[in-house]
Amino acid sequence: MRLKSLAFAISTLFLTPQANATDLSKETEAYKNFVVAQIDNLVSDTEKFVNYLKAGELQKAKQIYPLARMYFERSEPIAESFGDLDPRIDARLADLAEEGKTEKDWSGFHKIEQVLWEKNTTKGTEETAEQLLKDVKELHAKIPTAEVTPELMITGAVDLLNEVSTTKVTGEEEIYSKTDLYDFKANIEGAEKIYELFKEKLDKKDAKLSQEIATRFAEVNGLLDKHNQAKGSYDYVDYDKLSDKEIKALAEAVNKLGEPLAQMGVLLEK
Repeated sequence: MRLKSLAFAISTLFLTPQANATDLSKETEAYKNFVVAQIDNLVSDTEKFVNYLKAGELQKAKQIYPLARMYFERSEPIAESFGDLDPRIDARLADLAEEGKTEKDWSGFHKIEQVLWEKNTTKGTEETAEQLLKDVKELHAKIPTAEVTPELMITGAVDLLNEVSTTKVTGEEEIYSKTDLYDFKANIEGAEKIYELFKEKLDKKDAKLSQEIATRFAEVNGLLDKHNQAKGSYDYVDYDKLSDKEIKALAEAVNKLGEPLAQMGVLLEK
């Protein structure tokens, strides 16, 4: 079953009130706190990124670019809920073309990515960088106002995997920098955080399902670890260094994880 179909299936479950469903208020509060912390770090690293750009520190800007973005990628279930902030921060040029917009409408990380890797300079990024920092700070201000529900968390976890298995696996996301594996890892970590918060109650509700999810996460993380050149930190090889076989293995592992993960909707049943 495709992940989009799974997301639709669990969303239909949410349409019916479950009066005696498991109380997940502590988990939703913990998840909100997690995202707040991620966005705090996003602001901090984006400020460093912008400062490197202004100072003409090309290599330092390239080094922090994928690391700063990981905070955003982990947080997308909430971060993407604020109108046009998500595309202003994260849109690819191809996304704009699909919406009938032009390069003049482009802003955010990927616009800067294009200059850093295609032109190999920081020149010409100043205005975009300033706007990116403003947008990230606006997101930071809005995150505490978000309404976090178990439904949002479960569908958000599946959507994070769906991003990996559809757009990111093609190399479309980081088309200039080839830093796609950082995005992969951050999306997986964002989904895994949601599972970890639900795990104690899921173990009681359906221990077999919980174990399957844990096993599938381990498989995906194991495949990603093979391409990480550092221990205890992130230093992934460029995505174009992976073979077709390795890319296929990642995509299949993510899809196998998505199916049981979507079934966490069992927590909302009576």
